[in-house]
This record gives sequence, structure tokens and C-alpha cells, in this order.
Amino acid sequence: MSTREHIHHRLERRRAQSVSSWDNERRHENEIWSETAVDCGWGRLIFGQTFNDPQRLARCLQEERSGRRDVAMYLRDPHVVLSYAPQDLFLDPSHTFRLWLDRYQYSHRRPKGFVVRLLNSRADAEAVHRLYAARRMVPPNAEFIWEQRASRVIQFWVAQDEQDGGILGCVNGVDHVEAFGDVERGASLWALAVDSQAPYPGIGETLVRQVAEFYQARGRSFLDLSVMHDNKGAIRLYEKLGFERVPVFALKNKNAYNEPLFIGKQPAAQLNPYAAIIVNEARRRGIGIEVIDAEAGYFALGLGGRRIVCRESLSELTTAVAMSRCDDKVVTQRLLKRSGLRVPDQCEYEALDQAEAFLTRHGSVVVKPARGEQGAGISVDIRDPNDLEQAIKNARRICETVILEEFCTGADLRIIVINFEVVAAAIRRPAQIVGTGAHNIGELIQIQSRRRRAATSGESSIPVDAETERCIREAGFRMEDMLPYGQTLVVRKTANLHTGGTIHDVTDNLSPALAQAACKAARALDIPVTGLDFLVPDVTASDYVIIEANERPGLANHEPQPTAERFVDLLFPQTAARELRA
Repeated sequence: MSTREHIHHRLERRRAQSVSSWDNERRHENEIWSETAVDCGWGRLIFGQTFNDPQRLARCLQEERSGRRDVAMYLRDPHVVLSYAPQDLFLDPSHTFRLWLDRYQYSHRRPKGFVVRLLNSRADAEAVHRLYAARRMVPPNAEFIWEQRASRVIQFWVAQDEQDGGILGCVNGVDHVEAFGDVERGASLWALAVDSQAPYPGIGETLVRQVAEFYQARGRSFLDLSVMHDNKGAIRLYEKLGFERVPVFALKNKNAYNEPLFIGKQPAAQLNPYAAIIVNEARRRGIGIEVIDAEAGYFALGLGGRRIVCRESLSELTTAVAMSRCDDKVVTQRLLKRSGLRVPDQCEYEALDQAEAFLTRHGSVVVKPARGEQGAGISVDIRDPNDLEQAIKNARRICETVILEEFCTGADLRIIVINFEVVAAAIRRPAQIVGTGAHNIGELIQIQSRRRRAATSGESSIPVDAETERCIREAGFRMEDMLPYGQTLVVRKTANLHTGGTIHDVTDNLSPALAQAACKAARALDIPVTGLDFLVPDVTASDYVIIEANERPGLANHEPQPTAERFVDLLFPQTAARELRA
């Protein structure tokens, strides 16, 4: 092809119907349009260029089913369609990016630690459903996803951990040619999601590349995707891969899920994730919201004559006495022990020789401040007298009263109890890094911290402090050492989210014995909302010790379990009844 022909081809391509305006004269007078809408599980992808009548397109969007999130793309005149239902529809504040597949640049780097492949089992489908729900996206049900395995129109891909087989990411694509015989030979990418706790970099990029290469092999001309206008990180990734912004617009319905997109910025937008999840659930039910102090997470919820002030999941329904019981770890342990619940041996620090005697008796101890939160000042699995002395100093920086506690082995289990019923349970794992063969341990910690901060709105990162250095030293490494490829290194002993830990839902597998112990502990403390920390050898068995109770647990850490829903039920039970009737 000559240079002149190539330029002409590119210009013609940019005049394509899905990018700029349509030429009505190209249409035959009696041409029949297919009015295509593809069910993607999360909603319908409605192809605006297949509709000849904008009013019919508006009506099609208004037929959105409950719990879905339809989107109409490639509209020739979005403003005209909007004019037919301005009370129900809005212009989506997203950009459309396009990758011309004849210019796609392959990467010679292969993913490390995971593989990307087409979905091929029911277990894959169930994992994809859970991942979408956990990422606060509208999740297609597992049966729908599984039914698409042989579809020519819709494809699902997954990123799978090579070590444990877990699903770390997913994406789906739509082939426009198979959907409606698209003369432009297009395809599009939708619903990209990556597990916020995935230990490997590059999962999102690899999924996008897999979709591009799949449709390129099918002979498609371009791959489109839609991204929120302020999602700078994603936009940087797409531009790096060669995507260009194109003037394609989308319409959506004004539903509860889309509400943040069309009501404008609200004061509640400044709240942290633990407060925001509650406020969003309250708004969905028509409960009034007053942000008192966004930085500290204080807000008030009001309905009728009832007004309740909260600080995240701590509300006025928790008495000051109940809060003080949880705040003091010594009191918590005494009350639980008197109720017949199993707790580790514990004593208050008085002198170094007394502490060393406690260490000698148990062999390994936990040192923590009597008061504190977010894992600050806690040292776990202390076995050496020198480390013991340093751990006591670290704890006293948080609180003058220091506790020595028998170190118990087992998985760190957090159980959320609301209104004396178990709502969620999750295993918490301490911060860990995975060797790439190209970065030293200090660099891997920085990389993992960046990922954790991005995934948790800045709530989680790995501190580079004496405790982290101690854990690395005990494992036989130094900060400047190169961790071998594929090797996992635990860099903290505490499984706290704020110090880089991860949390994994086990609600459906929780044994009745552990659930009963959690409810009994909440009643012993007389607290309506609490997060109880257990150490257990097996979540399906009955053995346990309870190590702490938290009066302000982070409800956002337990999605997709209905923690926010049950919290608002507790505060405004009349809205819970309304939810059931709906």
C-alpha cells in the first residue's frame, strides 16, 4: 500500500460510523436495522448504530431490568435520545478509548506468577462472580457466565495464580461482528476487574493484551473500551498500550447503582471507604445524610424523627461503657474468660525480668499496647529477650500500659457480629511479597505497598520499620537481598489490613461453633457491632482462642457480605422491613 493510500485508509477509518457522524444518505430507504442489544450479565450493551429511531432507543434503555446496568454506545445523536427520557437517562461521564488492532504492539514480557486464559469451568464462573461482587461491580451470575463458554459473541477471560489456582482477575469482550454483522469489524472490552489483594504486578495489562490479541486473530479492526474520565491510572495504562480517545458517547439509566455518576459530587465523597460504604447504603434507602467531619469519618443519618451519629461503624447505639470494654484489651480478655470463652494466657508488663519469665514459660509471646488500633505497636512471635525488650519499647510508644500474651498459632480470623448475629467472617493474612528475580526485598515491599494503597484508597501499606526488619531477618534475609523468583516472604507477623495484610472471605465455611462463640463474646461485651479476632487451626472446626474485640470494625473489608446493609438495618429497622417487602 502506498503512503497516499495508507493515509486515505486511516482517514476513512476515522470517519467510521462509531466514531463520528453517520451519513444518512448511505442508508437505503427500506433498510432494516437489527436494533441489537447484547446481554453481558451485568446488563445489556445496546448498540446505538443499529437503531434508526432515537425514541425507540430511549425506550429500549428504559426497559433495563432490576439489578442490571445497561449501557447504550455508538449513538449518532445522544442528545436527541436523551431528550425523549431526560428524567430517566443521563450522559455517562466516561471516555471511550480505541485500539486500532493493525497497530497493536506485542509485548515480549511474559506474566510471572499467573496465566491468562479463557474461562473454562464452573469454578471459574463462580470465582468471576465473587470477584465482581467484591470489586463493587454488578456481578453476572455464575450460571450466565458459564453458559457463555461457547458463545461467539461474548467471551470471558481469567487470570489464574500459578501457585494456588486462585482467580486474580477477569474481563469480558464482545465481538461486534458476531453480534450484528458490524461492517466496521469492531470489538469491545468490558468489566475489567483485578483482585485488590493480588500479589503480582501487570495482571490488568495482561488481560487487556489477551483480549486485543484474541480479536486481532479474528480479523477485527479495533478494540474499544469505556473508562471513567477521572480514572487516571487506567487511562495511563490504556494510552501506554496504544489506545486513543475517540468521540464515542454512552447513555445510562438513572438507577441507584449509577447515582454517583449523575448527582454530582457530594460531601460524602470525602469520606473514607469505611464510612462511605455505610453512607451509600443509607442513601440508597432514602435516609438523610449529614457529613460532620469527613476526615475523621463522622456523619449523621436521619429518617423521620430519628437521627444517629456514627464514626464509621461505631454508632451512638454502642454505649461508652461497651466501647471502653473493647478499648482496654485487659478488660476484654477478663470478661471473655469469665463467660467461658477461650482466650490466651496474658499478663500486664511490670518489669523486664517478669516479662522474660513470661517468655521463658511460653517460649513465644505477643507484645501489644493495652489500647490502640490498626495494629500499631504490636509485635508477634517474640522469642528472643533482646527482641522482647525492643517490642516493649515499641508498644509503650502507643500506650504506657503494655500487655504480654501467649503466642498461639493458627489462622487469623475476623468475625463481624451485628445485632448479635454473625454477618461476615474472613481470614486475615499478614503482608507478604513474591520474588520477581529482578527486585530486592526493599523494592518489592515498596511495589506491594503501592498496589495495596491503590486498592484500598490509601488504607493499607507495609511499614518499613523495626518490626518489618525483624521479620525479614528471622526469615534469613536482609532488605537489600534479592528474593528468588516465585518465593513468598512474609514481612509482617500481624495480619492487620493497615500494615499491608490481606483479607479473604470464609463466611460460608464458618463452623457453627465459631459463630456461636462470636455471638457469645458480643453479648459478654454487650456491644451491638464488633469485629472479633480469633486464632483458629481450621475455620470449619471448633478450636479457637479469642485475642481481641474491635468496637469499630471496617465493614468495607468484608464485601460482598452485606455488612453495611445489616448495620443500617440495626440503626433503622423500619427500612429493613421495607427492603424485605421490595
